[in-house]
Amino acid sequence: MIEPLRIVQTRPQLTAMIPITVPREDIHKVMGPGLAELKAAVAAQHVAVTGPWFTHHVRNPGEVFDFEICLPVATPVAPVNRLKPGQWSAMNIVQTTYHGGYEGLGGAWGEFIGMIKAAGHRTVDGLYEAYLVGPEESADTNAWRTVLSKELVEA
Repeated sequence: MIEPLRIVQTRPQLTAMIPITVPREDIHKVMGPGLAELKAAVAAQHVAVTGPWFTHHVRNPGEVFDFEICLPVATPVAPVNRLKPGQWSAMNIVQTTYHGGYEGLGGAWGEFIGMIKAAGHRTVDGLYEAYLVGPEESADTNAWRTVLSKELVEA
């Protein structure tokens, strides 16, 4: 299930990120280890995390996922190994919240994109997923919440 569309103006947010490019079928192999690596690298620098982790898909996913695993942070991180400093830009986005397990994200994105088009919005290539509630917080997949976001094309 997804919630109704929302239009949101974001503010710039410093991030720590690990960029990853993998075939679609390998996403489940890299996400957990990549997130663990990112959290450990940020913690090693004693940088405060300021919100839920998220992914930024640089372009809409196809057979290859070109994305960044990100944490919002209070202060810039120093690059080390795969860890890189980044920033979520100020932008107008359209978003919804998906309720359910990660296996339903593909269908939720399809429904979300349909709602965006039906509302007459145009978006840029790429997307964001913020993981508000997941397996770290609850074993019940019905309690999981993922915010889906796409940047709007400026009129």
